Amino acid sequence: METIDPTTGTPLATHPVMDDAAIESAVAEVDQAARTWGASSVEERAAFLTAIADSLVAQRDSLAELITSEMGKPLREARGEVDKSATTARWYADNLERLLEPRQVDVGDGAQAWVTREPIGPVLAVMPWNFPLWQVMRFVLPALGAGNTVLLKHSPNVTGCALAIESLVRDSAPAGDVPHGVLRTLVVDEPRVPEVTERLVADPRVAGVTLTGSNRAGAAVGAAAGRAVKPSVLELGGSDAFVVLSDADVPAAADAAVRARFHNAGQSCVCAKRFVVAAEVADAFVDRFLLGVAGLRVGDPTDESVDVGPMARDDLRTEIQRQVDASVVGGARLLAGGSAVEGEGWFFEPTVLTVDGPGVPAFDEETFGPLAAIVVAKDDEDAARLAGATAYGLGLSVWSASTERAVALARKVTTGAVFVNAVVASDVRVPFGGTKQSGYGRELSAEGMYAFMNQRTYWAAR
Repeated sequence: METIDPTTGTPLATHPVMDDAAIESAVAEVDQAARTWGASSVEERAAFLTAIADSLVAQRDSLAELITSEMGKPLREARGEVDKSATTARWYADNLERLLEPRQVDVGDGAQAWVTREPIGPVLAVMPWNFPLWQVMRFVLPALGAGNTVLLKHSPNVTGCALAIESLVRDSAPAGDVPHGVLRTLVVDEPRVPEVTERLVADPRVAGVTLTGSNRAGAAVGAAAGRAVKPSVLELGGSDAFVVLSDADVPAAADAAVRARFHNAGQSCVCAKRFVVAAEVADAFVDRFLLGVAGLRVGDPTDESVDVGPMARDDLRTEIQRQVDASVVGGARLLAGGSAVEGEGWFFEPTVLTVDGPGVPAFDEETFGPLAAIVVAKDDEDAARLAGATAYGLGLSVWSASTERAVALARKVTTGAVFVNAVVASDVRVPFGGTKQSGYGRELSAEGMYAFMNQRTYWAAR
């Protein structure tokens, strides 16, 4: 399996894929580790998470460089990904005792009742390339804290990151306290991924599955989990709306909108993608937004002054070009960008379109790249209609001088999260996940840990 540097289009490394015997060995190892790790104490688990946090801090620069080399995000964004993972590890370590404390229930009649949360065993994690460390860690950390073990099937183009994560977790284990094999990476030949994944979900040793990725992959994994009667969490696509109401601080909203859309070259499920702007402030917003886009520097992501690196793969760039071209043919107006950057690597110009609403790919589809679509709303009711005119339901950002007004609009749009006067983001302290075609289940916070735990009732009569 070959990884490619998206900045130059040249090969980085070649990794041997695992045959069926190697996959079976990894599954057996993770299953065996689960028997020991599931019986570990809260103190042992918290110490392990703290050790992982320390390792992330110690390896910050090398991990960031690996992330940038394999998927192209600017180095400072890659460092932020490592920092966020370390912060999350410490939060779970610091809060683990509280999160796993048995809940006492008053049932009367002289009986005692309590509810515990107990590990379920090995969980298969199918992960994407766009945040190759963070999106793995936001599942792995609560899973290990819960006492579960992990089979990681990462995206092929970030295989180096996948193997580095396995090494980091293994080497962080305090001697004698953590069994070997609490996390194993599976390097699977890409054509075999659907078959291997389905087989693993059906394997009685695998207790559950989580996937972050495309809707097609999510549908397949969710169906496999249903057939096997196993818990699953799906974090799928997004087409988040960024709504600017007539009383918003337009300069602040526009500046935030540029960051929201073009962070990670727009390759994020939770990036703002559709900008719904009140007619009264539309001209001012567009002018300020275009000024911000014009100031973005596109180039070598190892250059600290660069804002937008290459797209992670050439086929992703081709898809963005298709969406831009088809939208323009469908009536969208091109205000900035619109083309691939000539030369080596898989760069695409930060692109801005104005659209009339649904009916063009830039509005109707998930745009996974540096493409923003702006639509004008007549009033709050129209803004809510436009924001909700999507099959997805991940996040929503609303900008207004009135929190009450923003929340009133948000209640008319179905999403997993609402951020008022702020950019939608994941944070370990609150649950993260979507609705509709954006998936189901939650990651992070207590909910992310409990998603793969058995809530067990104890009842003791006297």
